Amino acid sequence: MKPKISVCMATYNGEKYIAEQLNSILKQLAENDEIIVSDDSSTDDTVKILQTYAAKDPRIQLFLYQTFRDPIQNFQNALKKSTGDYIYLSDQDDVWLDNKVNTINKILESYDLVLHDSIVTDENLNITSPSFFKIFGSKKGILKNVIKSSYYGSCMAFRRKILENALPFPKTKEIGQDLWLGLVAELTGKVTLVETPYIYYRRHQNTFTLRGLGGTKRNIFQIIRGRLVMFYELIKFGIRKIGLF
Repeated sequence: MKPKISVCMATYNGEKYIAEQLNSILKQLAENDEIIVSDDSSTDDTVKILQTYAAKDPRIQLFLYQTFRDPIQNFQNALKKSTGDYIYLSDQDDVWLDNKVNTINKILESYDLVLHDSIVTDENLNITSPSFFKIFGSKKGILKNVIKSSYYGSCMAFRRKILENALPFPKTKEIGQDLWLGLVAELTGKVTLVETPYIYYRRHQNTFTLRGLGGTKRNIFQIIRGRLVMFYELIKFGIRKIGLF
């Protein structure tokens, strides 16, 4: 039986690009797949656009008017509503390349989490770098990813068991939902990195900032504190879930 796909998206004031992203995803999904969208109090026309799409396509399920004011909690809300066997994370402003789902689904037959490369673009989809992996030196490894994360949700898909192990997310903003899912997958399952890009990763003035791609840098004390919090949460997870320590 073909696995059901859940695409989980957290939105906030994404009116400019969300229609293009939805179009790129919907054409790759089967009839019984789903897109779960959690919107965190958008003040532009994001909700209106989402409602227009959902009215035409029952695969889109909307959870609107959330008041998290927090992208991590917003993503967690979408993930909790998902019912699929394979779960894909999606940003609101990228574009999925053709055959992403078919290709990644095949890889998920042998792995618990897949992280694929992306093509970095400006807001008009002009290519600024052919490989996100090369910019960030993306690799597996707990220590490597605590120091500098390779796990960006827009390029991730995983089996349901990884989500079940990862929930609830740590109550800290020091660990994004995507990094946490990646670290949990490394501790509890099989992870693979795929060097072929399967999305256009759009960078624009409203994109959540990332170090190395024009984001602001934190000072050394903030960095050290963040790493200590990550190790603390991993130790708690190891004791609670899998008895590693």
